[in-house]
Amino acid sequence: MSHDVLDDRASLERLDPHGMLARIEALPEQCEEAWRRAGDLRLPETHAEARDVVLLGMGGSAISGDILRSLAALTGRKPVQVVRGYDIPASVGEDTLVVACSHSGNTEETLSAFQQALDVGAKTFVITTGGEIAKLADGAGTPVFRYEYEGEPRSSTGHQLMALLALGGRAGLVESQEQAVSEAVTLMKKQRAELGFESPRDQNPAKQLAERLHGRLPVIVGAGVLDVAAYRWKTQINENSKSWALHETLPELDHNTIVGFGKPDVSRLHAVFLRHAGLHPRLLLRYEATGEALDDAGVSHETVEAQGTSALAQVMTAIYFGDLTSYYLALLNEVQPATVEPIDTLKAKLTER
Repeated sequence: MSHDVLDDRASLERLDPHGMLARIEALPEQCEEAWRRAGDLRLPETHAEARDVVLLGMGGSAISGDILRSLAALTGRKPVQVVRGYDIPASVGEDTLVVACSHSGNTEETLSAFQQALDVGAKTFVITTGGEIAKLADGAGTPVFRYEYEGEPRSSTGHQLMALLALGGRAGLVESQEQAVSEAVTLMKKQRAELGFESPRDQNPAKQLAERLHGRLPVIVGAGVLDVAAYRWKTQINENSKSWALHETLPELDHNTIVGFGKPDVSRLHAVFLRHAGLHPRLLLRYEATGEALDDAGVSHETVEAQGTSALAQVMTAIYFGDLTSYYLALLNEVQPATVEPIDTLKAKLTER
């Protein structure tokens, strides 16, 4: 596959008939508009008094919960956990706020867990475009924050995240994110000028990274708040690029994975470290030492620096870089980035059983 595809508008139109590029590039504006709408979000006073918070979601509807959880962990005000599955934790009760995020409103795992939350009398809230979960919530008297968006769940991150940030502020999980959202939006718009499709390959770091990942097995490494961004890179490469990718976390990687660096055939691996100078000093040392260990094992690797002073901006700039990289890798792989036929096929099979 010629790498000229990365600058060829005709190839883009052939491989991206569903317009995924426009949705990826528009993430800053999506966040901006969604944050304005989130100003209308109302959380019942009793919900704000919850002792802990459980966020329900799957796939693209769960990543925003991961971001809120990571930000909340920096304040330590209330424990927050993300549940990807059919069952809520046994600890959930009347003093727990359970927030269900489902883009379609029909995610079976989230519907199951949400019903369990209603059954135990938890305080509940729903973020969705509609579907069965909205009907269930309306019937139970659960507040629902609805948004409209024509696109994939993974492309609606801004809508769900901004709603969760607003909710998190009202529930006492995080401090006001007004300035952080503004910083993240501003920096992503600047990134777009450098990383967007109109920026030519020889000047575009995201296109160049996609070229280095082409034909390789990406291993995305994150630490602290950037661990969420690293996981997002992994899933975006899976769904957009139609490719395997692995996700690793520092410092945990240095307590197990490092032992297996040299086996079996490392020539197909390429590690990408997501880093920011504001991370814990010992983590920064681990980035350096782990890179040296990869060198010794003959594993190629590089670092992508997140931007911003706020944790939110750091996460979002790292995610934006990864979303665009995964898109360019899809073009190199000669696949349509928007479609997810294996997921649709599996859902259909499960429906029949």
